[in-house]
Amino acid sequence: MIRWYDSRQYLKYAFIVVATLIAIVSVVVSDSLIRKLAEEEHRKMEVWTEAQRLFILDDSTQTGQISLIWKVMESNTTIPVICCDDRGDIVSYNNIRVPDRNPEPFLQKKVREFRAKRPPFTLDFGDNTYQYLYYDDSVILKRLLLYPYIQLLVIAVFIMISFLALAATKKSEQNKVWVGLSKETAHQLGTPISSLIAWVEYLKTKEVNAAYAAYLPEMEKDVKRLEVIAERFSKIGSNPDIVPLDINKSVLSACGYMKSRISPKVKISVAFSRNSMPALMNEALFSWVIENLTKNAVDAMDGQGAIGFRINEKGGKILVDVTDTGKGIPKSKFKTVFMPGYTTKARGWGLGLSLVRRIVESYPGGKIYVKNSEPGKGTTFRIELRRHVRSSAGAVTSPG
Repeated sequence: MIRWYDSRQYLKYAFIVVATLIAIVSVVVSDSLIRKLAEEEHRKMEVWTEAQRLFILDDSTQTGQISLIWKVMESNTTIPVICCDDRGDIVSYNNIRVPDRNPEPFLQKKVREFRAKRPPFTLDFGDNTYQYLYYDDSVILKRLLLYPYIQLLVIAVFIMISFLALAATKKSEQNKVWVGLSKETAHQLGTPISSLIAWVEYLKTKEVNAAYAAYLPEMEKDVKRLEVIAERFSKIGSNPDIVPLDINKSVLSACGYMKSRISPKVKISVAFSRNSMPALMNEALFSWVIENLTKNAVDAMDGQGAIGFRINEKGGKILVDVTDTGKGIPKSKFKTVFMPGYTTKARGWGLGLSLVRRIVESYPGGKIYVKNSEPGKGTTFRIELRRHVRSSAGAVTSPG
């Protein structure tokens, strides 16, 4: 069963869709404006070409129009133009910065560039004499052509910043909920645990029927277990005391505790090197990690199968692989399983693996992830911790 995590995912997808639509609409509108401006420049060049032709003819019938023609020609201050004769020689040019040295090759190169973009306008002087006018987009139009790409980049940055802000807000809210719930749970457990401790100590001082006296040690174990649980909850949200502990012993201890509390049809095995593998961690919280991973594996196997713990070292890191023979996890859910609220069970809050990740990542170099999984065959979770090293001078260090 997937609860509020999916609703948050749907909101994320909705945000992406809306942002994408805004970007598409913006680009379409910008493209439409650019096309209209390009068409307007084309019409201007048609008029400018005709004015150029009339200015060159300059016969008596057009003498009165020279002033108007000259104004039309002077109005073009932004569109680069080059006029060539029918042999391809440069006749004139406008709005182009030409180098002082070798201007002809430079202009001929520009002509080829302009011709590649669009065909030239033809100036027909009526006596089988022609000139050809080539033009390029104005500086304003070229800048506008870049505008949609800049707009898309800005929108992409906005979406990224929004996601980061949303993720930070959600994480902050989750942290507050986690810490508040944990502290309140530890507080609520404190009073009955204290009362139970007092009752056990009281019963020890009294003569109790032998048949019931045998249960006192078990009661004491359970009360101590409750103390450990309360201690775990009290440490959530704070910086727990971390000390060098041997991973091998910690895993063996946690597995030994779980063996008597899970189905006898589940076999637990631990493989490790005989060498000590110390890491900085908190014993109470790390045992909680192992217990949660074990319970998660038992649930995945429906109470029947095998769980294997393999501990080794590589490159200054301690690796703990937890493998089960359960249902497996689809590759698309490798990261989702660690999200608060995600669960496939009919009952449960979906907080176990999320809590495991929070604890592991609070340790130096701590990391947990799904190493591999295959539906129907099983899953392997990997825990990475930085190996603890004590220098020759006695200072505590961690490689990497």
